Amino acid sequence: MANVVFHKSVLLKEVLEVLDPKPNKKYIDATIGGGGHTQGILEKGGVVLGIDLDPEAIEYCQKGLISYLEEKKLLLSQGNFTDLAKIASRLGYERVSGILFDLGVSSHQIEKAERGFSYLRDTTLDMRMDPKLKVTAADLVNALNEGELYELFTRLGEEPYARRLARAISKSRINKQIKKSSELIEIIQKNSPGYGRVHPSIPRVFQALRIAVNDELNNLKIGLIESLGLLEKGGKLVVISFHSLEDRIVKNFFKGKAEEERIEIMTKKPILASVEELNLNPRARSAKMRVAKII
Repeated sequence: MANVVFHKSVLLKEVLEVLDPKPNKKYIDATIGGGGHTQGILEKGGVVLGIDLDPEAIEYCQKGLISYLEEKKLLLSQGNFTDLAKIASRLGYERVSGILFDLGVSSHQIEKAERGFSYLRDTTLDMRMDPKLKVTAADLVNALNEGELYELFTRLGEEPYARRLARAISKSRINKQIKKSSELIEIIQKNSPGYGRVHPSIPRVFQALRIAVNDELNNLKIGLIESLGLLEKGGKLVVISFHSLEDRIVKNFFKGKAEEERIEIMTKKPILASVEELNLNPRARSAKMRVAKII
């Protein structure tokens, strides 16, 4: 891979154990990011279709995994996994042995200030995973009325102070639009009980805005449905989620399809990162992996 780390893949060892890649078998990485999981599959002899909504992720993998591209072991496609079946059909991946979803934001997206995902640095409130999307987080903060902001923060951020924060944002933007992360953070800190520098409400509000901008939960539901039609008998569906809203969708989807006798749930409880991994990559602490097999 390239020298600059785009994203450190979580649960890499565990993903490879459950997928158990076989030589020349086809796999889809629906969220390739920095390509860590994909590289692991390729090193085991599998062939991979890597998809990502973020064009910068595709560009990174084109450079870092160039030898596999040249050997025709890897195909890359910039797109939304809501179009998984269409992309797979176009590129000859109509039947595959495994599909991986690694949800959430990459380290690159968080650390690149102009992408607007981070609350740890002052940046424009953007948060679009695909730069072609029209609506940014700043657009939502300034356009939604108080009731809509309350509903957004409650539903997508599970924010206990949603009412108070929605009211404060509505009042604040009368005099000046909220464009920067520092401006939004200041409002949150002034209108929530103090917890120190990073109030727990800050990541919850940022999460809610990011999910809304990218329509992440609806996209996940569609992507899971799309994946079932591509997996061969015995094929594995592996999903890594990073917050309770995502995990709940995956858990309920697996439960429903198991009741229809379409899949076997291989993880009664989600797989979590080991202590060793957490020491190396603290961002893995919220990762939960669920696995199902086509029957």
